[in-house]
Parts: sequence; C-alpha cells; structure tokens
Amino acid sequence: MIKRSDAAWTLVGLAAVLLSSYLLYKEVRTLSLAELTDSLEAIPFSGWVMAGLATLGAYTALAWYDRIAMAHLGKCIPWWFITLCSFTTYALAHNIGASVFSGAVVRYRAYRSKGLTPQEIGVLIVFCSLTFGLGTILAGGLVLLLEPGLLQRVADVGPWVAQAIGVLLLAAVVLYASSALRREAPWRLGKYRIDSPRLGIVLRQLAAGPLELACAAAIIYFALPAENNPGYLVVLGVFLASFSLALLSHAPGGLGVLEVTFLAAMPEFRTADVLAALIVFRCLYLLLPFALAIFVVLGFEFGQWSSKRRRLPGE
Repeated sequence: MIKRSDAAWTLVGLAAVLLSSYLLYKEVRTLSLAELTDSLEAIPFSGWVMAGLATLGAYTALAWYDRIAMAHLGKCIPWWFITLCSFTTYALAHNIGASVFSGAVVRYRAYRSKGLTPQEIGVLIVFCSLTFGLGTILAGGLVLLLEPGLLQRVADVGPWVAQAIGVLLLAAVVLYASSALRREAPWRLGKYRIDSPRLGIVLRQLAAGPLELACAAAIIYFALPAENNPGYLVVLGVFLASFSLALLSHAPGGLGVLEVTFLAAMPEFRTADVLAALIVFRCLYLLLPFALAIFVVLGFEFGQWSSKRRRLPGE
C-alpha cells in the first residue's frame, strides 16, 4: 500500500514537472529543432571526451560516499560490490525520483546479501545523504565567496549578500567538522543512532561531496560554447542551485527544473546552446547510467535467484 507521504511527494513532483514544463515552454517556443541540432553538432569532440571523463569522476565520487559510510560503520565489503551498488542506486534514484522509487530499496537488497542489518543500512543511507549535503554546503559557500556576483544573476542584491551567505555556509561546515574533534554523543534521527564520525571520516566526506558536484557541473561546462562563457565557477554555482531545486521538487531527473534555472541564470548563452549542454548532461549523467543500472539490477536478482535454487534441498 502506498504511504500517504509517498503519494504527497509524488504529487509535489508532478506539480513541479508541470510548472517547470510550462515555464520552459515559454522560453523555447520559438526555438527550432535545427537550431538545437546545430548546437549539439558544434560541441567539439574534446568537449564530449571531457564531459565523459567528468561523468566517470562523478560516479566514482558517488561510490566513495558508500565506502566512507562503510568505513564509519566499520564494515569491510569488496570495493567492486560497493561501486556497483552505489552506481545502481544513484542511476535509478536520479532518473525515477525519490518520491516514486527510493534508492534505499537497491541498497537494502544489495547490502542485506552481505550481512548488514536493516539498521546499519539505514545509517549508511543517512550518512551518504549527509555527505551529499555537506558537499553542497561546502561547494556553495566557496563559490559564493569566490564569485560574489553570482546571486546578481537571479536577484538584485549586492555582492556582500553572497559573501555573507557564503561565510554562513562555511561556518556550518566548520561546526560539523568540530564535532569530530569533540567526539560528541551519538546523534539520533528517528529510530537510527548515528555515532559522531571520526575526523578522518569527516575529511573524506568534505572531499567526496564537492568532488562529485564539481564533476557533475563539469559535464555541462565542457558542453557549453567557449564564447561568452562566464567561467567554470559560475556554471558550478548555477548547477548547485538548479540541482538542489530539482532534488527538493522531487521531479524525476529534475525534469524541466534544470533547464528553467540554467536558462534564467545564464542569459549570455543562446537558448539552443544551453539546452544542448543539458541534453549532453542528461545523456551522460542520467540516461546512460540508468540503462546500465537496469542490467546490473537484473543480473543481481538473477544471481540471487540462482543461489537460492542451488540451496534448495533435492535440487
């Protein structure tokens, strides 16, 4: 039976998709398919190669999320298994949306087969989410300090506002890191008890989170034209904002949300060029991993089924 909260988030996601699609339609209604095709063809081969390498870097960093969480739990699981599990989890969750299909299901099935308890898996999921959140806060704080004019792309505010927000974000990261030095009492989140992480774990979190986001934003950066390009930090800042909005909206794959945010925040580019870069991002970061993840899930489930049949008496 579908929980009421799940149904509510599904409705939120659908509403976000409809609203974003309407806003996007207003932006692109005069755009022709030929213009979009020309923009895609204008991306140099080197741009595709660098975008592909950035995708590989992003999913490697996502696998690091799980490995850090395993180290925090004190569990030893083969790196290849963690990598496949992480890849499949994020590839499915990014595309289908947390409101419809939670990546927790994939992790639960996979890690239960390696002996982890449901509570340990719950802690791992929370810890990975925490790593992502820290990465977003740290990267966002640094970008606002280094590019204080970034907020002026979407709001009429002075650079000092961006710098003040950046300082607050970095202060939150420092506060979290200091908890590792103080070795505070375990945190409680609902039924989960999470031990305060060691300093080495915290430092790895603060490296993995920004690395994944930096690589994901680089996919779009390498697909954008060099002419009028405001620079990587601006692209990273816009990506952080759009990706965060996409996650909050629960729209599958951030459908429409990414496009509307980038078009509004990057007026120096032609609409066709922005959409072409986002198509590259969706193909490399979302659709291709999604297709591969389906085969990984089918292979895992077939292996589990075969293993059970071998253990049955009389078989």
